[in-house]
Parts: sequence; C-alpha cells; structure tokens
Amino acid sequence: MATTVARVPEGVDASRFRRQALGVLRIAVLYALVLGLCLFILMPIGWMLTAALKPDTAPVFTFPPEWFPTDHWHWQTFKDALTNPDRPFLRYAGNSALISGLAIVGAVVSNSMIAYPFARLRFRGRDKLFSLLLATMLLPGPVLLIPQFLIFNRIGWYGTYLPLIVPWFTGNAFFIFLLRQYMRTIPRDLDEAARIDGAGYWEVYRRIILPLTAPALTVVAVFTFLWTWNDFFGPLLYLDDQDKFTVALALATFVRRVGTEWNEMMAANLIAIVPVLIVYFLAQNKLIGGIASVGIKG
Repeated sequence: MATTVARVPEGVDASRFRRQALGVLRIAVLYALVLGLCLFILMPIGWMLTAALKPDTAPVFTFPPEWFPTDHWHWQTFKDALTNPDRPFLRYAGNSALISGLAIVGAVVSNSMIAYPFARLRFRGRDKLFSLLLATMLLPGPVLLIPQFLIFNRIGWYGTYLPLIVPWFTGNAFFIFLLRQYMRTIPRDLDEAARIDGAGYWEVYRRIILPLTAPALTVVAVFTFLWTWNDFFGPLLYLDDQDKFTVALALATFVRRVGTEWNEMMAANLIAIVPVLIVYFLAQNKLIGGIASVGIKG
C-alpha cells in the first residue's frame, strides 16, 4: 500500500518548518478549546432562546432538550413579554434604570472623593483609618440586614427607592480600595505642578485626578450597574408597591403555582440581559484596562 510523505519545501529548514507546523496546530487546538468552552457557557442562553420561541402549547421541559423549535419560531413571545398589561416590563425596566443610574452617580462621586485623600494627601492617622475602612469588608451582609431595615423603616423610607439609592452615596470599601490603588499609580509631579500654578486640593482632584482615573471609575460604574440591575433581595425587602418593582423582582412574578408561562418568562429574562451586554461591550476596553492597571502598592 503506497503512502504519501509530506515534503518540506526547498530552501526551508526542516526543523523550522516543523516548529511552524506545531505552532499552527497548537493555535488551532487552543481556538477549538476556547470555542467549545464558549458554546458550553452559552448553552443555557441557547436553551432559553429556544423556550422563548416555542408557542404556548409546546412543552418547554423535554428530554432530550430541543435546541430548535420543531414548529415555526414564535417571535410574538418577546412582544407579549414587553406589552403584557398585567406585568408592564418596560415600567419595571425604567425603575431599574432609575435606581442604577442614581447609584452609579453616587458610587463614582463618593468613592472617588473618599479615595483621593487616602491616595494623594498626607494626614495623621491616614493608614489607621484606611485599615479600619478595609476591616469593614469583613462584615457579612446578613449581619447588617436587620439594623439597616430598622433604621430605614424608622425614618420613613420603607416603600421608597431611597434605601436602594442613598447607601451608594456613602462609599463602598471595595471601590475605595480599588480607586485608591489606582490613584497611587499617578505621578505626584502632576499634583506638585498644579499646586505651583495655584490649584488647590479640589482643583487637583477635579481637573487632574478624576480624568486620569477614568478607567478605574469605569470599573466602579459597571460593577455598580451590575449589582443594582440584578439586585433582587433589596427591592424585595423595601418595595411593597408593584408599580415600583424592578426587573429582577418582576421576573419572580412570572413564576406561579399553576399555569406558569415559561416561554414568556424566558423571553423576559433574555430581554433583561440585553442592557448588561450593551454596558459591557461599550465599556469593555476601559473595564479591562482599569482592572489590569490597579496595583497592590502601599
């Protein structure tokens, strides 16, 4: 039986050709593994899309799973999820957008203003105060749950958005640490040059530090959006009016004891993912740069 042997092109060293072939093969295998991992991660979203495109009469939970609807694709489900009068999804999305937008403003402003003196100024007890601030990260959330609820209920904030927004204007230990580490990487010569020109601490913070800290501020904004947009327990605890429900809380109302419309629920879940994907792709470059640039100095 005749065999065919691959010939090395003339003028090309055999070992070099072998290394190049192994390099191409290694890259191909790596891309195949990454592609397979991506498909595995996207499997739940693909199944949700299939369930959303099925008509009301078609079974959703089948074994083996149906990755494509056997009948026609029922795109009307997405419109029904948005326009259902019993569950006004657009109103819930607007409520979540309002809370997320105000929370982003509060997180960016408060955390940057707190991190600035810890990173750029020298004052007595700075390191001890910063250590005390980091120690608050050791407190688990459930420990603060009852005291916070009692305080907000006593001052009359129960049933409003204030318990979900105001705490973001008081700073977050993780974000303060993140911004402080990033601000410490900015050369101090810029501060000294600005002070020579007559700029005060506020001018240095507003005109120099904030613009140069934009990548880290983007990280703060994106994380705050993700936490507030997907927050379920906070709205469940403080909101008692259905018209004020957020997206995460409204999605829980789709599940009923009898007669759950799974296709409409899956369509609503897919729609709720869209704003998160948009925010991520718009801020992707600064998000990765902001995380990668944060050091552990100091």
